[in-house]
Order: sequence, then structure tokens, then C-alpha cells
Amino acid sequence: MDTKEQAFLNAETEVNATIDKVWALWNAPEHITQWNSFSDDWHTPQAENDLRTGGRFLYVMGMKDGSFSFNFQGTYDNVQNLQLIAYTLDDGRQANISFTGSNPVKIIENFEPDKNQPNDMQKEYCQAVLDSFKKYVEANLS
Repeated sequence: MDTKEQAFLNAETEVNATIDKVWALWNAPEHITQWNSFSDDWHTPQAENDLRTGGRFLYVMGMKDGSFSFNFQGTYDNVQNLQLIAYTLDDGRQANISFTGSNPVKIIENFEPDKNQPNDMQKEYCQAVLDSFKKYVEANLS
């Protein structure tokens, strides 16, 4: 089946914290480097985030042993404080992340998959990152 458009994939979590706390920890570079990984052997040693419509972001992600890394980067298309972040990656793929509720906060990430990677794997990685974020926030509630 040859289709021009691939369906977006999604992952979601519910974080037991206030929306202000969730938003702050999701977007501050010093926190992004603490939670943005999908397994214990990966990390994000560098994060830059200009969180505004038209702003840019860069997350340098890689293996902790230094054997592989890549830049996850793009431009924000729409930022609605405490509610929505929509962006386009430098390769043209789009994504949006919605934040609903005040405590707990439901986070739903919809993203256009990379056609060169299995969809199941991409969804699993995205879910693992959301799970890592939830764990980080709930461990840092004070």
C-alpha cells in the first residue's frame, strides 16, 4: 500500500502534579536533560529551548557510552501556555503535545512517524520518554 500521508502516532500519560509544575519541568532545559530518555543507557546531555511560536529547540540525544548521538531539533509552530506545543522537526515531520487538566495533568503527544523506522518502535520510544517524564515529575514534587 503506497500512501502519501502516514497516520500520526500517539502516546499519553497522566502526571500527578499541577499543570504549572508539569509545564515548567517539560520545558526548562535543565530539567529536559534529566528526564528526556527512553532507556537507562540513553541521555540528553544538552537541551536548548526557545519556547514561543517561531522559536527553536535542540535536544542532543545519545548513548551514554558515546557510541551514537543525534540532534532532535525543530521550530515551534504554535505554543499556547499550559495547553499546547506544536512543532515541525527539521526533517519536516510534525507533532503536537496537549496538556489537559490541572492536577493530574494528561499529556497526549501526537507525532508524524519517521517512514524509515518501524511505527511500533517509535511509539514505544515516545511512550518510554513520557513515562520517564512522569517518573521525574512525581519524584520532584517538593
